Amino acid sequence: MKLASLKQGRDGRLVVVSRDLARYIDATAIAPTLQSALDEWTRIYPQLSALAERLNSAADIGDSFAPSACAAPLPRAYQWADGSAYVNHMELVRKARGAEMPESFWTDPLMYQGGSDSFIGPEDPILMQSEAWGMDFEAEVAVVTGDVPMGVSPDDAARHIQLIMLVNDVSLRNLIPEEIAKGFGFFHAKPSSSFSPLAVTPDELGSAWDGRKLHLPLRVELNGVLIGAPNAGVDMTFDFAELIAHAAKSRPLAAGTIIGSGTVSNLDRSSGSCCLAEVRMLEILNQGQAQTPFLKFGDEVRIFMLDGDGESVFGDILQTVERYQP
Repeated sequence: MKLASLKQGRDGRLVVVSRDLARYIDATAIAPTLQSALDEWTRIYPQLSALAERLNSAADIGDSFAPSACAAPLPRAYQWADGSAYVNHMELVRKARGAEMPESFWTDPLMYQGGSDSFIGPEDPILMQSEAWGMDFEAEVAVVTGDVPMGVSPDDAARHIQLIMLVNDVSLRNLIPEEIAKGFGFFHAKPSSSFSPLAVTPDELGSAWDGRKLHLPLRVELNGVLIGAPNAGVDMTFDFAELIAHAAKSRPLAAGTIIGSGTVSNLDRSSGSCCLAEVRMLEILNQGQAQTPFLKFGDEVRIFMLDGDGESVFGDILQTVERYQP
């Protein structure tokens, strides 16, 4: 089942989208918003699933689907926690600046709590005040949970994954060092994130979803040029079940919590990169200095994932970087 939130009010209008992404049907008679559906998922899921089956089996029902009409699947969420599950990515970034990586990074996940009150729609612009901030994209996979009890085990945590989607975790690289130096985490350096138009249920992914990881390449293009297509299921040191269990160590997680994977990265560098910081670090290591600039106003970023038949799974995150005028 593929779900989307059309732009309406603060929390969107819930719709079910056909498997080929061509049509949608209104689902507000079942649940007005995706958050309200997640709040009562056990009761609501069968009804949404029946609506999806009806839409996919009849080509003459539904309206034409346009990702540009979508907000993020959850336009705002109770919680957005982003991990760094691809530790080889972190190791590379630290190596390029001559910093040793603590051994604990391989056994205990890194995670920060991001702002979740105003996510960006999949085709809405990325608005920033200054190119000097070092604007970057980070292509990731994320899961949406149901209610998760505090202290949940990884095995039990996997059963609380209700939806999967893609993320552009917008990062301001030149603001990070000063914030990290304060020892109190990200704030200015992590503005609003963007999400794919569609959030999909695990069964929609077939064998690509093993219950804890998504085994498909995540593709990133900048101005029409492929930057990378690393496989999200390869070299993921901490799977989503482990990330959820980590987040719930000392607190319960409310339905609608979003957990991000961090930048997808493979040890095999021939698959490219999912952020410009990694591109630049590889240039430093191989050539002595970074040559690729961070994002400029007017740049277009595209993040998407194709299934084994070459069909889009989540729709595209397709955004232009624009100057924000306060």
